[in-house]
Amino acid sequence: MNKAPQGPQRKALRWVFSALALGLGAPGAMPLAHAQMELAKAKHCLSCHALDKKVVGPSYLDVAAKYSKDPLAKDRLAQKILKGGSGIWGMVPMPANPQVSPEESQALAAWVLQLKGH
Repeated sequence: MNKAPQGPQRKALRWVFSALALGLGAPGAMPLAHAQMELAKAKHCLSCHALDKKVVGPSYLDVAAKYSKDPLAKDRLAQKILKGGSGIWGMVPMPANPQVSPEESQALAAWVLQLKGH
């Protein structure tokens, strides 16, 4: 008998369905989107952020919208992921993330920013 997924598997499935609803299901987009979501999960980003709602920090959709017109957004966000920051989204600072490599921070920033049209 198959049991319904629990814990992280259930969250991953919920994100896949949310991504499909947001139109991220274009050919080739889902594997990349899923891989980036898995990276965010592995690096503990989902402890403070969610795709579509504020947790401790802003939702990824809100971040994408805020930076949608900033041509330097990818590098700015990648640096915030690495070094942390404060004052832009309220009183709670974002801590530095030493577990994230510079390459991973660039990939995560690019992934968040591609959500801007959804």
